[in-house]
Amino acid sequence: MPKTIGNPLSWTFGALGSAAGYATVVATPARSGERPETRILTFQDLRDALRKGWDDLAAMRSDVMFACLLYPVMGAVLLGLAAQGSMTHLLFPVLSGFALVGPVAALGLYELSRRREAGLPVNWAAMFDVLRSPRFPRIVMLALFNGVIFMAWLLLADAIHAATLGPDRPASLGALLNQAVSTPAGWTMTLVGTGVGFLLAAAVLAVSVVSFPLLLDRDVSLPVAVTTSVRVAMENPIVIAAWGLIVAGLLALGILPALIGLVVVLPVLGHATWHLYRTAVV
Repeated sequence: MPKTIGNPLSWTFGALGSAAGYATVVATPARSGERPETRILTFQDLRDALRKGWDDLAAMRSDVMFACLLYPVMGAVLLGLAAQGSMTHLLFPVLSGFALVGPVAALGLYELSRRREAGLPVNWAAMFDVLRSPRFPRIVMLALFNGVIFMAWLLLADAIHAATLGPDRPASLGALLNQAVSTPAGWTMTLVGTGVGFLLAAAVLAVSVVSFPLLLDRDVSLPVAVTTSVRVAMENPIVIAAWGLIVAGLLALGILPALIGLVVVLPVLGHATWHLYRTAVV
């Protein structure tokens, strides 16, 4: 059978992954076109995933928390950029956007949980083994989808603000909050913005709930990973919706204390997502 080279980007990343020796790390064997089986989830599965996520953090806390100090720093940079150039009205969309980019930010955490489960050596540097995966180009393509959704959310939030409160930018965060809670236009902005944000978050949740860890763990194609994730969401709508609320609630708690809580919240959610994937996909 003739061997195909594929596009230059996929060939380059594939060659780099092979050269780096990623194949020495245990992965679940599968064929690219094979559709993994899924199972029905329960609320107990969510509790178990969170418990195992906490156990992973406890076992690797020094490495994980050191590496995850980057997350609040990145969040602070984003907020700093949003606060400049009369973009105060985008502060909340940037903060809520953590739910859209969270699956990408947690890639290294999935890898740590995978290695610990397989009995392989674990340290903070192992988080970067994701870059050596033969499936890294597929992961990048999926990450680009999340990035596009995040940018679309910021553009939509800006448009919603202009359509409800007018094109003039708020003079301060206090002025924006006052308009949002005390004027009919502000109520409309809050209601419409929350609805649009919810729809985008639901789409990202369905596409990403198991697709990133699945790509990391098995040799499946990007379409198979995405359709498997959507199938898990469709077969377990209430449980996955509850998982989405848990993620949103914990992220809110992590963001409130000057973003510092993300150092704990993101690792727990990242590790828990890996264990939820292992339960959902047979």
